[in-house]
Amino acid sequence: MMNSQLVTVYLGLGSNLEDRRQHLDMAIDFLKERIKIEQLSPIYDTAPVNLPGQPRFLNMVVRVSTRLSPNNLLFMAKGIEAKLGRVPLDTPRPIDIDILFFGDQVINTPPDLVVPHPRLFERAFVLVPLADIAPDLVHPGNKKTVKQMLESVQGKDDVKLLTDPNKPKP
Repeated sequence: MMNSQLVTVYLGLGSNLEDRRQHLDMAIDFLKERIKIEQLSPIYDTAPVNLPGQPRFLNMVVRVSTRLSPNNLLFMAKGIEAKLGRVPLDTPRPIDIDILFFGDQVINTPPDLVVPHPRLFERAFVLVPLADIAPDLVHPGNKKTVKQMLESVQGKDDVKLLTDPNKPKP
C-alpha cells in the first residue's frame, strides 16, 4: 500500500561479508529502483556489536523519500537483503538494511517492524553516520536529537571513517 504523501525515511545499511563496499553499492542501486535517495552518509568501518568472532562491518545511513507504507518498505528491504544473499541469522551478512526512522512515526509491531529502531540510541555505528546527515533529527520517543544521543553512546572510538560517498570515486 502506498502513502499519499512522501515520507522521509532513514535506513541503516551494513555489510560484513566479502566485498563489503560492493554490497553497500548494490543495495543502494536496488533501493534507487523503488525509492528516491536523498542523501548518503559517509561510510564507516566498525566493529561487530554483540556478534563475537564476526568480521568488521562497513556501515552507513541513507536518507530516502518514499510513498511506500512502512510494511512495504520493510518487505522491499528484506527482498534486497535476500537478493544479495542474506540469510536471517546472526551470521556474517552481505547486507543488512534497517529502518531507523519513518518520518516521525512510532511503529510497534514486533518482531519485524519497530520504528524508530529499538536499539538505535545504543549503537554508535548507526548514530555516527546518522549524525553526519541528520544531527538535529528528533527521536519521537525519547525527544533527543541524534547529536544528543551520539554524545552519550559508547563505542564511538571504534567507528572509523572510511570514505565520503558524496565525493567522486578516484
